[in-house]
Amino acid sequence: MVLPPGDFAAYLFDCDGTVVDSMPLHYLAWRQAVKEWGGELDEEVFYAWGGRPVADMVADLNSQQGLSIPLKAFTLRREELYRAMLPKLTAVPEVRQIIEQTRGRIPFALVSGGARDSVTASLTAVGLSDQFDVMVCADDYTRAKPDPEAFLLAAKLLAVPPESCLVFEDTDMGIQAATAAGMASVRVISRVSHQ
Repeated sequence: MVLPPGDFAAYLFDCDGTVVDSMPLHYLAWRQAVKEWGGELDEEVFYAWGGRPVADMVADLNSQQGLSIPLKAFTLRREELYRAMLPKLTAVPEVRQIIEQTRGRIPFALVSGGARDSVTASLTAVGLSDQFDVMVCADDYTRAKPDPEAFLLAAKLLAVPPESCLVFEDTDMGIQAATAAGMASVRVISRVSHQ
């Protein structure tokens, strides 16, 4: 992973697929939950939808497959399945190394489209829950990535100008959001395991 040139005053990290290599586990939880409501979720489709809000993904599944998956019940079940797999969760090695080498020199924010309790559970599972000065999660903003709102909020909370922030992201939507916020970004490629 090559960081762009320049001195940055803050690092902003996405969580799933960036700090934690959780996407393979999220896929398994999604696939099982969708199956329980009589549907199917292809792995390629799941990864192509990376960064989209859960409600949008469920609406598309319902529409495309003639399902009636209830959003709230589905979200609870999917989260239950994901949490059962947390002991298998690992951090993305290159990102963990950057966090460990840079911590204390500049502030860090965690900026996620996930719910705060889920993000906290993931970070706790890999021993990184205490590394971030600020956490911005799905309930903290109204417009999801690729809108820049979440990244701009994190910069504001850290009292750092957006142009002085470096964003670590794994999805196209996240990179687009960082660019729209006027922030430099680096693409994180996490391991995609087919299980």
